[in-house]
Amino acid sequence: MLVRFIAAALIGWTAVELALYYAVCSHNHTRMEFVPCAERSVPFILGVVALIRSRSLAEWLSDKLDL
Repeated sequence: MLVRFIAAALIGWTAVELALYYAVCSHNHTRMEFVPCAERSVPFILGVVALIRSRSLAEWLSDKLDL
């Protein structure tokens, strides 16, 4: 459950970051550039991968914490 929450948080964080970047660009009357958008999209990709692999990540984390 924690892994899924973190993955959803990463996806939400990316949505907020991109929305704020769009708002700043609109306010400053500048174009949105590809590189800043790509940098801000990295957590989204990590969140999607974490959601897809959530069961194996949870098992791996459980094994690491059991020691």
